[in-house]
Amino acid sequence: MTEDEATAGGPEAPAAPRRSVGRNTLVMASGTFVSRGLGFIRNAMLVGAIGATGIAANAYDVANKIPNTLYAIVAAGVLNAVLVPQIVRAFRRPDGKRTVDRIVTLGIAGSLGITVLFTLAAPVFVNVYTQGWDAPQRELAIAFAFWCIPQLLFYSVYTILGQVLNAREQYGPYMWAPVLNNIVSIVGLAAFLAMYGGYDRHSAAFDDPGWWGANAIWLIAGTATLGIAAQALILVWPLLRGGYRWRPVWTGPQGELSGVTTVAGWALGAVLLDQAGVIVVTRIASEAGAIGSELGDPSIAGNAAYFNAMMLYLLPHSLIIVSLLTALATTMSRHAAAQDMAALRATVQRGMRIVTVFGLWSTAVLVALAPAIVRLALPTVEADVVRSVAYVLMALAVGGVPLALLGVFKNVFFALEDGRAVFLIQIPVTIAWAVGMLAFQRVLDPYWWTAGVALALSLSNVVGVVLRARGVRRRIGSLGLAAYTAVASRALLAAALAGVAGWSLLRFIPEPDPADRLHSLMIACGALAVLVPLMGVLYWALLRVLRVPEASELAEPLLRRLRRTVR
Repeated sequence: MTEDEATAGGPEAPAAPRRSVGRNTLVMASGTFVSRGLGFIRNAMLVGAIGATGIAANAYDVANKIPNTLYAIVAAGVLNAVLVPQIVRAFRRPDGKRTVDRIVTLGIAGSLGITVLFTLAAPVFVNVYTQGWDAPQRELAIAFAFWCIPQLLFYSVYTILGQVLNAREQYGPYMWAPVLNNIVSIVGLAAFLAMYGGYDRHSAAFDDPGWWGANAIWLIAGTATLGIAAQALILVWPLLRGGYRWRPVWTGPQGELSGVTTVAGWALGAVLLDQAGVIVVTRIASEAGAIGSELGDPSIAGNAAYFNAMMLYLLPHSLIIVSLLTALATTMSRHAAAQDMAALRATVQRGMRIVTVFGLWSTAVLVALAPAIVRLALPTVEADVVRSVAYVLMALAVGGVPLALLGVFKNVFFALEDGRAVFLIQIPVTIAWAVGMLAFQRVLDPYWWTAGVALALSLSNVVGVVLRARGVRRRIGSLGLAAYTAVASRALLAAALAGVAGWSLLRFIPEPDPADRLHSLMIACGALAVLVPLMGVLYWALLRVLRVPEASELAEPLLRRLRRTVR
């Protein structure tokens, strides 16, 4: 059986043409790059509107965290665990179109019901996620949450429709759709800034919960939800153009979705464990923020600062690693469905090496250039806030490669429909994370609490990699650890040298003028425009000298396109 035949669907759902992992990754990374660029603008405008560490910023962060957490549980956790493997298998059957329609129908209907229930429970969620807040700040967070939680429905629709596209190897729309989301959000924030002006830490207005009226809340939170809705619904168009037309299907043969429900149940348990850690993170960080508000010290990083650092941390991960993992997930599912363990094993080994090579470089950049990165991303905040967010970013960046490897191994378990292993492994990982966070909170000054919970996350990722690697090896055989160690050690040396070079050169950049934010922004922009490409070229050259072939694999599609353009 050829690869095309292995993934062909019925006549109503023709499969998309097969493309290389490198080309698929390039298509997805380009969409993510544009989206993240707009996301930078959107987030800078949000910080300009409500600040990065004050009462309003922390209240909105908790409200917006609720749908994102629920999305991680319902959509990213459960749906992603089952959709691609099950849809790939369904499209291999003559009647697979009906099965996919049923998955889409039940997924969207279930998400609608959950969204309504959770929106009504907004006050409960705010109380769970916060600690040390007074009643007015909690009420402001609840008001934001009523507008934000409906995002869950549209996140779910986006995930379901996007994974149908991914299973058919139509990767581009899924990664380009968030561009529309960011545009809608930017328009809403622009309207807010035009009507109410920007945040000023020396003015008590925006950090007074009583100042926030219905219009101001809607412009911040309502337009954010409108953007997620646009991101989801725009995917209908590429589905139709690709030949897939959804029809509601509520019932089917007995046992048809047994694999879906079994894997989804274990995946749900694993994500719930992970989100228990997120609750601890948010409570510790929100308490740190409350202490900062009481002391009048906005430089103490709270939960909003943690969110901003996490956004920056995930930027390189989203650009390359997530795009690569998305393409590899489909390939793994195809090999698992064909019971081709040799091909699955080779894909896993290759994926481990590639994500490590790219992950180490991003870690070096984030650690070495953290202050300049935060300054560029948050141009309206003061220097002391930049510094505190940079510390959180550095602590998160340490766990970049383990996070990428966790994604590779998770995709293997889900391709093999073994969600139980993911759940069982998540138990000690969550325990390690929670113990680390509480220990850091106990021994550190409140200024370092949020950085401490970030470092605890990075360390727990290492625990997860060790446990998942052992589980994957038992199921598919050798992971080629000798070859992986050789590649990883050489890439680590190259990343360390590139990081030292970037950090050293950053010391020669003129100190920004605290009274001139535009001057500070221009310095940060100029520094990154020079140092990031320089670190990239140096890292690339060192990899070539050290003979690491994986460095060229994902760049080859781009190089081919550039060569064609030159000709």
